[in-house]
Amino acid sequence: MGHAGNNVIPNVHFRKVNGCQTGRHNRVFMRTWLDQAGRKKRRANNRKAKAAKLFPRPAAGNLRPVVHPPTQRYNMKLRLGKGFTLAELKEAKIPKKQAKTIGIAVDHRRRNRCAESLQANVQRLKLYMSKLLIFPKKSGKKGVKKGDTPRSELQNVAQNTLREIIPVPKPDLRIKARAITKEEKEKSAYKTLKKARTDKKYLGAKLKKAKAASGKAEE
Repeated sequence: MGHAGNNVIPNVHFRKVNGCQTGRHNRVFMRTWLDQAGRKKRRANNRKAKAAKLFPRPAAGNLRPVVHPPTQRYNMKLRLGKGFTLAELKEAKIPKKQAKTIGIAVDHRRRNRCAESLQANVQRLKLYMSKLLIFPKKSGKKGVKKGDTPRSELQNVAQNTLREIIPVPKPDLRIKARAITKEEKEKSAYKTLKKARTDKKYLGAKLKKAKAASGKAEE
């Protein structure tokens, strides 16, 4: 039997073809998911067991901050971070050593890059503290410490089973069109940043000069 042109000689491997005669050969290439319903039930049971083990604490664990992910592709989104910064705890008036004992995650490495994110997480902490109930460690009057919630308020307390304890706010994706104001036209982002950089650069010199001037005035 001849072939037209200088082509590859047909050498078809029927092992991978889904046919009646060759179906038994390709079972190794098929991925089944027959245990989907069973796995779903097992995950649900594991979540219930974990929540029961942590009761009355939140099932999600420690409270975590809301952060913007890195890179330009994802920085418009919001997600949970590793822990609250020391500056956020200080602003919310929560001692950093106490924070870990009342279910607040702390990350001493993270830094606040803007006032908006700082205030957002401070408000998150304040909301958490307003809803926080602290159970006494021991029974009896001697087991109650300062800051513990009265026993009368601890009857029939429901456990927090939310994934984030306090839900992550969803930012508005659409901004309604409006006219540009006169102040916005006159304002220059470049000049604002330039002034901020200059102030930061000469801050030490200004403080040194002011300290020297105050010293001379006292003399």
